[in-house]
Amino acid sequence: MKDMDSKEIRQRFLEFFEARGHTVVPSSSLIPDDPSVLLTTAGMQQFKPYYTGEADPMTTIHPTLGRPLGARNAVSIQKSFRRSDIDEVGDERHLTFFEMMGNFSFGGYFKKEAIQYAFEFLTKEIGLEISYVTIFQGKENIGVPKDEESRAIWQSLKVKDIREEGMEDVFWGPTGSSGPCGPTTEVYCKNGDGQDIEIWNIVFNEFFFPGSREELLSGTSGKKLERLKTPGVDTGMGLERLAMVSQKTKTIFETDLFGPISELLPENLDIKRKRIVADHLRGSIFLLADGVRPSNKERGSILRRLMRRVLATEYIYRTIIIRGWEEIINLLTDYYGEVYPELLKEKTLIQDEFKKEKDRFLKVFLEGIGKLYKKRPIAEQTDERPLTECIRISGKEAFDLHQSDGFTIDLLQDVAEEMGFILDRVEFDQEFKKHQEISRVGSEAKFGGHGLYMKTGEVTIRDESEVERVTRLHTATHLLHAALRAVLGPEVRQDGSDITVERTRFDFKFGRKLTPEEIKKVEEWVNDAIRRDLKVEWEETSYEDAMQKGALGFFREKYPPRVKVYSIFDAGTGEVLSREFCGGPHVTHTSEIGGFKITKEESSSAGVRRIRGVLTE
Repeated sequence: MKDMDSKEIRQRFLEFFEARGHTVVPSSSLIPDDPSVLLTTAGMQQFKPYYTGEADPMTTIHPTLGRPLGARNAVSIQKSFRRSDIDEVGDERHLTFFEMMGNFSFGGYFKKEAIQYAFEFLTKEIGLEISYVTIFQGKENIGVPKDEESRAIWQSLKVKDIREEGMEDVFWGPTGSSGPCGPTTEVYCKNGDGQDIEIWNIVFNEFFFPGSREELLSGTSGKKLERLKTPGVDTGMGLERLAMVSQKTKTIFETDLFGPISELLPENLDIKRKRIVADHLRGSIFLLADGVRPSNKERGSILRRLMRRVLATEYIYRTIIIRGWEEIINLLTDYYGEVYPELLKEKTLIQDEFKKEKDRFLKVFLEGIGKLYKKRPIAEQTDERPLTECIRISGKEAFDLHQSDGFTIDLLQDVAEEMGFILDRVEFDQEFKKHQEISRVGSEAKFGGHGLYMKTGEVTIRDESEVERVTRLHTATHLLHAALRAVLGPEVRQDGSDITVERTRFDFKFGRKLTPEEIKKVEEWVNDAIRRDLKVEWEETSYEDAMQKGALGFFREKYPPRVKVYSIFDAGTGEVLSREFCGGPHVTHTSEIGGFKITKEESSSAGVRRIRGVLTE
């Protein structure tokens, strides 16, 4: 069978599963609905509510699709980004941005069909030979036995090389702070160099774990795996790796997915640096197209790190980018725009952001380089001052450059390597951890997002007359959140809020504009809750107990062992309308709010809507 380009691979994958009863779902944004993670890292993230039972594939409107799935099986090719691999980029196969091909089932089928589909697609549709597969060897202390069922299915398909592996390799999830998880079976094929490459990971979601993957692996959290009522299938196959084995190349960077970039980079740039630039450029344009902007916080800091390492290439390595970054970005957006039209739509914005970031960075970058040279006059080497002292960059100096001049650790390492300096990475990490601890202590006193500052539970603001009105708006915001979930579905996730004495502004994850009817229903829901004079109470409890009681917490900070939870409930029936992690302040009964009106509903960023509301009494 002839080698396939990436366009044909994408098409065949989607058509293969569509013909077998899977609903084709477009890729969701790189800005995820799941607030426990900064970026979309896997194809299953937009389907997570179906595994946990929060959403029904037959009735719940899927935010990316705009309608219910209408089937218990789905297929997608998902834009994904894993910042954990940034330091590994430059070898033959690691990437930050990648396309994850996946088929999913929420009670439609399980192990037998999932393995058969994978075997048939790879061997018959793509024409590959499977080298070997892996299965879970079992782990008694968490109550999961060896996966003999998967072994038997692979054997029935005449696959002979079946290897057992453990938790680190063939037990997937959960993603974020909790979620579905289970044993996996992996498929390996050979690349053009004859190396066995893992290309497909088939996850059998049989369990739910109320904690992070780190907690599950450590086994010390006291949390237990819970069996899912309806087991499901979640698979992931990197398009870049599948293209490598299909096109018989030695690395992913030799496939047609990277050809357009590599051809435009200078020949005198070494292979590792070319791979870093190619990866970081792709990642940057996709992040920008999905609404991320360079900054010093969260997603923005990841984007800035990628962009600045690309932009610094011509200055650190003294190479001329003949075609210019603008032309390279233009060609990239055109190349991928056929599959991801948002790149073409945002092409001008992407170019503008690169130009602005280049202007911002060049100034501080050149100043930082000047500081390094000024402090290291190599000519001053003496017996009392050996060469190693002249060329050493201390951890404190490196961290100061990081803070004042925007030098990330990888940039500092690039500079040190090219200039012949020695960077004290251990000391830098110590300085970084020290700064993180200071920041953590400072943020614990701050009650962010509501225009109020907290200290030991007491409200401190400049004008005491504003406390009462802001407090009413704060409780109204909790009701607004509950109303949105009641009207639009549990996929609604808070993405931030800001409350002033005049109004509340509430951002939430949702994939489309609200209709006038939906806005009216949300407003009526809030006012009905106000009229019912519901009780508002708080309790301090353990984080685990709060989660078991259904408390919602959508901020990315790690919660302390003891948390404060506010509940809004009907004292007569016990019905709970809202329960959230929160530091206060709140009214004691909803009737104190008076009345609430939505004044505006608009887009905040890709996949995020914004509502503004005011008190009417």
